[in-house]
Amino acid sequence: MLTSKLLPYILIASEAGHKAAEHGAGHGEHGGRPELPHLFLLLKSIFPHAGWAEWLEHYHPVVFSFIVIIILSIVAYRSASKRAMIPSGLQNAAEWIVEGLRDFLMGILGPQGKKFIPFLGTLFIYIYAMNVFALIPGGFSPTSNLNTTLGMAIVVFFYVQYTGMRKNGILGYLHHMAGSPKSAVEWFLVPLFLPLHIIGELAKPVSLSLRLFGNISGEDVLLAVFVVLGISLLNFLPVPVGLPLHLPFIFLALLLSFVQALVFTLLSTIYFALMFPHDEEH
Repeated sequence: MLTSKLLPYILIASEAGHKAAEHGAGHGEHGGRPELPHLFLLLKSIFPHAGWAEWLEHYHPVVFSFIVIIILSIVAYRSASKRAMIPSGLQNAAEWIVEGLRDFLMGILGPQGKKFIPFLGTLFIYIYAMNVFALIPGGFSPTSNLNTTLGMAIVVFFYVQYTGMRKNGILGYLHHMAGSPKSAVEWFLVPLFLPLHIIGELAKPVSLSLRLFGNISGEDVLLAVFVVLGISLLNFLPVPVGLPLHLPFIFLALLLSFVQALVFTLLSTIYFALMFPHDEEH
């Protein structure tokens, strides 16, 4: 049950986003959408004239991203610090997750994709952790910020292009970008296929980032709207509680967060597989 005191802070969150959008702030792409208040927004409300509070609130997507990194690093270190032949507890859970991701990704990439498993597996865990971080009281999902999702998509894009050049060579990479022509007709159509292929490659990071950003930000808006609705329904009572109308959507958010992390990772894996030489694909 949420206290009715939460409602003003949700409105503050929406108003802060609206002002940021008007002034062109770096994190103002949500355009004043309703959102649950995170820790740094509450700190800024308590200390409105403190420079450090304003800095934390302004750069909260980056700060929360680093918080997720620190938490995942601590969990990884603790799970690997005292390894045993018969794993149990945290080590057992970590090995189960790693083995599941390895088997899933290797089934797509094949033996040649073994070196990409650490990158892609870490990408999935990192995205999922960021997706669900808003479900923690005072937390915020960095993936509901377009800067975060676009940054990850750009990293994937450049890594994929580097992989294509490294595995195929410069000439092989250009041949792949031209559509791998073989016959005279296909070579004749290279001036048409090459620009289309380049546009398709450039569209991949855009689609990756927008898909993840749109779904996670929509999830956060949905939760905030039902929190406000639950508080409003009991606002006439002299009790600091509200109806937990958002509770069913928490389970939906957990599922959606998993699906979106999986989709981002799966598409990234396919982009790597498409860059492999044709003989390696078979």
